Amino acid sequence: MIKAIRHPGWTFAVDYGPLLIFFLVYKFAGVFAGTAAFMLAIAVAVLVSRAKLGRVSPMLWLSAILVVGFGGLTLWFHDPRFIQRKPTIIYVMLSALLFAGLAMRRPLLKYVLEAGFDGLSERGWMILSRNWALFFAALAVLNEVLVRTVSFDTWLTVKVWGVTALSFLFALAQAPVLMRHGLGEDAPPPL
Repeated sequence: MIKAIRHPGWTFAVDYGPLLIFFLVYKFAGVFAGTAAFMLAIAVAVLVSRAKLGRVSPMLWLSAILVVGFGGLTLWFHDPRFIQRKPTIIYVMLSALLFAGLAMRRPLLKYVLEAGFDGLSERGWMILSRNWALFFAALAVLNEVLVRTVSFDTWLTVKVWGVTALSFLFALAQAPVLMRHGLGEDAPPPL
């Protein structure tokens, strides 16, 4: 039996290490070497996650499957557009899951983030889920536009830095929704 540990450093390494390795190898050796390194790094991340954290998150499994699958196609066909499509598929899947939850009147985001948003009303969860579903759909469209219109280098820069900044700003923009719908109302008053 594998003993799970709680260590943010391992979690960060597992989540972002493969992407960092891809980025570095790409800068020094090109897209195809970067893709091969990405494939190897994500396989190692799955093994490290299992060994050090005691589990492999569903998101890491999905990412690993897509990186290995689309990375293999990238190398086989010698076409970087395959690896560029991985984010589109992830964004579409996240958006579709959130929209499916909304259609069933179940805000699926609540099951992932509930501990972080204590006190948020059911209506607040529905609005937050809808907003993130729309955001992920917009990211999927943005990724496809970038794949078709800019160089790989520009796409990668936007993917790593631009999408991260957009996601952070979008999360901050949700603060009014969270406050209007009960976030923190159950918290004890300050002393």
